[in-house]
Amino acid sequence: MSQTDSTAQPDPQNIAPEASAGELSHLRSGPDGTTSQMVDVGSKPSTDRRALARAAVDFPLGRLDQVLARGGPKGPVEEVARVAGILAAKRTPELIPMCHSLGLDHVEVEFERAGPDRLEIYCSAACRGRTGVEMEAMTGAALAALTVYDMVKGLDKGVRLAGVELLEKSGGRSGNWSRPGWNGRAPVTTGE
Repeated sequence: MSQTDSTAQPDPQNIAPEASAGELSHLRSGPDGTTSQMVDVGSKPSTDRRALARAAVDFPLGRLDQVLARGGPKGPVEEVARVAGILAAKRTPELIPMCHSLGLDHVEVEFERAGPDRLEIYCSAACRGRTGVEMEAMTGAALAALTVYDMVKGLDKGVRLAGVELLEKSGGRSGNWSRPGWNGRAPVTTGE
């Protein structure tokens, strides 16, 4: 759809088939139609839950070398972004409306250089609870990446976030899952 044509319709080939309210636990069908709801996890058993997410930040040519060698105009980029990612993971239910509050047992944010101009940020989250920590890991990775941008935008506004994705999760009724192609290796820190 173009931004100027508000009547344009999305391409039906690019739309996922609609799921019924019975297939999605966040939807409820009623006499007034389908509404959203927070899933009741009260009867689910507490199990160990873990998730790992990744966000990527692409830098203009040569800027990542500069940032890793000297930091950004606002200070130590990785440390500020690490703290922001941890805080974001802890506050996920305040940011994502249907997320449950979880007592996180552990959150870790790490950085890995993934090419001459790409910094990857990994956020892992863990708890023993009735629902998963995927959103906490993804929120932590995303906010750490946004913080990297904020810390370096004075050097170059051409820095961009290239994506946020869940890499793996474990625990709960659905069991373990890994992104196809993900080799499960632990990230290596850049050593800022």
